[in-house]
Amino acid sequence: MSEIRFVYVPCPSADVAQSLAKSALHARLAACANLFPAIRSLYWWDGELQEDAEAVLLLKTDEAHLEALRAHLLEIHPYEVPCVAVMAPESVNEPYADWLRSELG
Repeated sequence: MSEIRFVYVPCPSADVAQSLAKSALHARLAACANLFPAIRSLYWWDGELQEDAEAVLLLKTDEAHLEALRAHLLEIHPYEVPCVAVMAPESVNEPYADWLRSELG
């Protein structure tokens, strides 16, 4: 199994997602970021069903940088209760994994 991790982070806008991505990249806590600029989210908040436009940020990192990345995102994310969910891919092609590891601090 690969030590590569994908980190899923919903954001209030594409601008916020881009700002979080750049911050993580400049800190060398992630090697790559994908932004999905337009999603609809439905969720319960304060006992009421909410529906909002959001963006999703998907960051690629490795196990060694994961906790620092999580702490970084939780510190700067504008949501009161942000989602920072980690996915462990079953496999990642080795040339990509090598590149990713070489780009991390």
